[in-house]
Amino acid sequence: MAEKKKKGAPKAKGNGKACRIEGCKRAYQAKGYCFFHYDKWKGGELPKARFKTCGKEGCKKKVSAHGLCEEHQKKKAAPAAA
Repeated sequence: MAEKKKKGAPKAKGNGKACRIEGCKRAYQAKGYCFFHYDKWKGGELPKARFKTCGKEGCKKKVSAHGLCEEHQKKKAAPAAA
């Protein structure tokens, strides 16, 4: 069986609505975003992310405790344990 190749972006669900990101002209897909910005939102790459992100500069991972991701939480706890 031959696999189907995707031919471009998924079909937009919005009834003529546009993405809420300023300057984006793609059609609405979900949560007010086009398919491209929706994926970025899910990954926490947009300013208003789907989840709270780590407080360390440049880290966009999901917060696990005390405003830090698991990785930075472990680094913070390691020196205290020694």
